[in-house]
Amino acid sequence: MSNFQKLVLDIETVGENFDSLDKPTQESLTRWIKKESESEAEYTEALDELKNGLGFSALTAEIVTIGVLDCDKNEGVVYFQAPDENLVEFSAKGGSASGGKEDNITYKQCTEKEMLEKFWEGAKKYNYFITFNGRAFDIPFMMVRSAVHGVRPTKDLMRGRYLYQQTSDAVHIDLLDQLTFYGAVRKKGNLHLWTRAFGITSPKVSGITGDDVGKLFKEKKYAEIARYNAGDLRATKELHEKWESYMKF
Repeated sequence: MSNFQKLVLDIETVGENFDSLDKPTQESLTRWIKKESESEAEYTEALDELKNGLGFSALTAEIVTIGVLDCDKNEGVVYFQAPDENLVEFSAKGGSASGGKEDNITYKQCTEKEMLEKFWEGAKKYNYFITFNGRAFDIPFMMVRSAVHGVRPTKDLMRGRYLYQQTSDAVHIDLLDQLTFYGAVRKKGNLHLWTRAFGITSPKVSGITGDDVGKLFKEKKYAEIARYNAGDLRATKELHEKWESYMKF
């Protein structure tokens, strides 16, 4: 694999406020839970679950960070949204930034459209892309949101789920696929469980999980989200190294 230019990538997303959606959209989203709920309490529970899950669909959410990490250089960038802010500094002790750097990660404030443009432009330099659950979430989400903004992807990262089906200009290693042998095992596990098993520092040790991103975004804690995204990048890179050294054939 020495001929491959390797890039780890990860995104964070935030769902829209359900109550601010137009009535037809609300009706479309709740139609099935209304039919399937057998009581008011069951409907209320299902509605809360639906509201909390809007961030998982590119139709009801947007990307608030895109993080990338060059495996050979061990340097990366986290593009992050910070609406109505003009953030100019970034320090290890706190604060936030549009052009600062922390350890091996540079943080750049962008709109969603700008971060997608920057990602796809940078992707031209790479032919080996590493994600965790990227085939089911990150890449489809990015492709839909790119289309929404009129941005054309430069790499087809959904071409062929199996490695033998992929071409050398855009190899996509989804570690969740590889570590679970394409879903053959019963328990797939999330990134935290896999990093824990391999003795890798989990991004969850900071006290933040993906479920917290929406709340943090509302609280304008943009730097915390960006740092969490950077933690995902580092953990995914180390997990890939374990897979490549001991499990890949």
